[in-house]
Amino acid sequence: MADAVSPSQVLDALRPIIDPDFQKSIVDLGFIKDLKVDGSSVAFSIELTTPACPVKAEFERAATERVQAIEGVEDVAVTMTANTRQAGRATGAQADQQVSMPGVKNIIAVASGKGGVGKSTTAINLALTLRDQGASVGILDADVYGPSLALLAGVHGRPDTTPDRKIMPLIGQGMKLMSMAFFMNDDSPVIWRGPMVHGLVKQFLSDVQWGELDYLIVDMPPGTGDAALTLTQMAPLSGAVIVTTANDLSLIDARKGLQMFEKVGVPILGIVENMSFFTPADAPDKKYYIFGKGGGERVAKELDVPFLGEVPIDPRIAENGDLGKPIVVSEPDSPSSQALHTIAGEVARKVAMLAVKSPPIADANISWVN
Repeated sequence: MADAVSPSQVLDALRPIIDPDFQKSIVDLGFIKDLKVDGSSVAFSIELTTPACPVKAEFERAATERVQAIEGVEDVAVTMTANTRQAGRATGAQADQQVSMPGVKNIIAVASGKGGVGKSTTAINLALTLRDQGASVGILDADVYGPSLALLAGVHGRPDTTPDRKIMPLIGQGMKLMSMAFFMNDDSPVIWRGPMVHGLVKQFLSDVQWGELDYLIVDMPPGTGDAALTLTQMAPLSGAVIVTTANDLSLIDARKGLQMFEKVGVPILGIVENMSFFTPADAPDKKYYIFGKGGGERVAKELDVPFLGEVPIDPRIAENGDLGKPIVVSEPDSPSSQALHTIAGEVARKVAMLAVKSPPIADANISWVN
């Protein structure tokens, strides 16, 4: 008769499984929770740092196989859980300028140096991909001059307020949503000066009842104007994703946006090259680089920031987006959706790694241009 299986045997079997980001055993990292051994049955949880971990399935498979290989084990139950860690909370003078958002663990800015590169569609599709991985997600449409969240999410209406005058976000696509569009008519122009923009951005950060969120995705206004600068100063950002196309004009502006974040100590999670190439349906082996080739990756190398990937051109992104059906929902198996899925996993990984590091220090020599 085989000896009874001990918890230490189970931990020893799991110890060779290494987290690729932290380069440590999942046992030494404390990921193994609720370990129970009942005769020949073993049950435990693997608690990851993000529900969007791209190696979640690999961890589950390796853990099951290793524990099943222990003599005397007949049944193995592995439960995958996540405890999203908080990144991006500054200290000292930098923190004094930031709005307190205690229920929101990570705020990710999706930005571009110029309009027309697909920043908003990238933002909502990244948010939806994180949601599909089990994360609680919200989206703040901070493009006060050209809000598009209502259209892309297919959500309309006016938010309610709580007795203490907090604004309740609308719910759509399984996420909490806030946008200037919810307070406007479709044909209403936004004609605001700097102080009014500053006040609105502050209100969206501090007066919206966001509740508990793993990730708040902020669709930034294009460029480096009042709204963008206010957000980088006031929001406790965990990091920024820069969206560009491969052509030189977009890349020049993307550099400016990237440098704005670096000046205020916001980590750059990486660059996404949108609309990278087009593949005709009748010629799946061909790629047409309409806006140039490899520009996003080249700039990422020049500026020593991560390159997150390419998203191919797909007419359905615009067509379905106009109907409130983002591509990762309407066409989850499309090449564009698969690319966005990979990018979202990389973003989640990088935020999780930043959560165990010290926050960046803002550059004291910032030149503000009036």
